[in-house]
Amino acid sequence: MENILFVASESTPFIKTGGLGDVIGSLPQALKQEQMEVRVILPMYDEISAEWKEKMEYVTSFDVPFGWRNQDAEVYTLKHNQVIYYFVANDYYFTRKGIYGYYDDGERFVYFSHAVMEFLNQGLFKPDILHAHDWQAAIAVVLANILKPINDMKTVFTIHNIKYQGMMPVDIFEDFFNLDREHIGGLEWNGMLNCLKGALFHADKITTVSPTYAEEIKYPFYSEGLHQVLLDRERDLAGILNGIDPKDYNPMTDPHVSFNYRSARSKKVENRLALGEELNMEMDLGMPLYVIISRLVEQKGFHLVQHILDEFLQEDVQFIVLGTGDHEFEHYFSEVANRYPEKFKSLITFDEGLARRLYASADFFLMPSQFEPCGLAQLIALQYKTVPIVRETGGLKDTVTSYNEITGEGNGFSFTNYNAHDLLHVLKYSLEIYHDHEQYQQLIRNVNRSQFTWKNSAEKYVELYEKLVPTPIYG
Repeated sequence: MENILFVASESTPFIKTGGLGDVIGSLPQALKQEQMEVRVILPMYDEISAEWKEKMEYVTSFDVPFGWRNQDAEVYTLKHNQVIYYFVANDYYFTRKGIYGYYDDGERFVYFSHAVMEFLNQGLFKPDILHAHDWQAAIAVVLANILKPINDMKTVFTIHNIKYQGMMPVDIFEDFFNLDREHIGGLEWNGMLNCLKGALFHADKITTVSPTYAEEIKYPFYSEGLHQVLLDRERDLAGILNGIDPKDYNPMTDPHVSFNYRSARSKKVENRLALGEELNMEMDLGMPLYVIISRLVEQKGFHLVQHILDEFLQEDVQFIVLGTGDHEFEHYFSEVANRYPEKFKSLITFDEGLARRLYASADFFLMPSQFEPCGLAQLIALQYKTVPIVRETGGLKDTVTSYNEITGEGNGFSFTNYNAHDLLHVLKYSLEIYHDHEQYQQLIRNVNRSQFTWKNSAEKYVELYEKLVPTPIYG
């Protein structure tokens, strides 16, 4: 059994803002099933609930050398679902509302990586592999490679979204790092210190969260300026698709769903009628229900939606949008709802329970992303027997196959070009298939067979770890 330490900035069920938290909450459990000893280290945020904090046990405290000063750290631990979690507490950096979005986020998470090195120096856990996730944990890879707190420890770095890189001015190097200036080169990119680039330079292996995204980020359009660094490390880059935990997303047992079901369409209808009552929206069962559940930001493809939604709403369809984000899109969807009160509902909020009821009630789920490293929402839609409609990018391309009337294959609908007319065409095609009983039943059978659990992903991570350690994982 090999020892793996995950370093990350969030994890379910303790604290989560997005898909990263879901991965860190689920992947260690799947790796435990593959005979890995996986532990996770996270910041101790103020917003972790008292319910969890009361279960934690104090482990140790130490000073963290941090540039020209020392910062204190206390470490707490608890065991959840057979995985041991460590939490690094520091009142100055982590006793705040929320977890991201502060002017000193760079400093906060560089401190966190320094604290992880000091934790390793305590000898409480000796990982064979340090596996860091996204820019907030990237400096842990840099420091592990330079300082070598544990002999022969290897490093893996996973890019969850290359758009966020953790950039800071070069002149803060001495303030934040206890390193010789010769190491600036591994961190510097385009005149800035770049945390993510530092991890790409230093990591033994690099992964990202879908095979297609691993290919896409080698090109300028998707790489956010880092394609040359990734091309230099191409032999060490792999795409491993994220999974979904069927225990967490299960329409048979989900307490948020009005009528639990396995795959029966009649239960979807009952859920839709209950949703209509909840939202004060009269549901027309002769029309399919399309939903969007998303952050309302440009990345998610809403400029395309703006161009074609009025035309699509001339069809016999109903549509619900749930989410918050940019004012432009919040305002737009609210305006559409005013124009089409019987067909369109705009819910400018986010509520996890309501999201689950939308998945359970809808016929189609729309996700026309400009880019999508992996995507979780389309996997949830499939789990709730809702047909996804996506653009062929990143993990969307790897998980949704466009329905083919001739072969009867495919578990959704997709379009290739980031083009509003292509989106409208595929929406109208989905409507056509919906009204073709035989074809639609075949599509639903395909959706019901779609499974994207963590087991396959965990097996691929084990293969990756095996390449790094000198003895076989199962040996």
